[in-house]
Amino acid sequence: MGGVRWRWATGVWAALVVACGAPKVVTGDPQVEIAAMLRRSAADWNRGDLAGFMGDYAQDSLTSYVSGGHVLYGWRALYDRYQRTYFAPGQSRDSLAFEEVRVRPLTLDLALCTARFKLLRGDSTTASGPFTLLLQKRGDRWQILHDHTSADPK
Repeated sequence: MGGVRWRWATGVWAALVVACGAPKVVTGDPQVEIAAMLRRSAADWNRGDLAGFMGDYAQDSLTSYVSGGHVLYGWRALYDRYQRTYFAPGQSRDSLAFEEVRVRPLTLDLALCTARFKLLRGDSTTASGPFTLLLQKRGDRWQILHDHTSADPK
């Protein structure tokens, strides 16, 4: 009987060690969470809050952005690009909307998102196109690691 009890206790301890070392399960629905993040991001853009808009990008030197045949690396470089191009004093900025948001979870903390952006001036679309994001769940929020944005043909 002592051998059975010892094997049972050893099995329990082994299970506890494995459970403690297992990765944390990320709860929530990536489709819902990332779509909400993009709605908030567009709202930040539309009220002129570049810091809020850029808060969705991972703040590190490996964050990448591809558009128009160019690759840009680093959160700061991307921030500076948006500042110069869209948020400079006196610069007109069209309102931003995201459509057709689709999320594909890749792992517990990585997701691929495809969608379309639209820049609007009144009732007119000034630019639009598809984009792909690679996101990572960090803590309780999703962060963009890579953004590949394309423009529709004129």
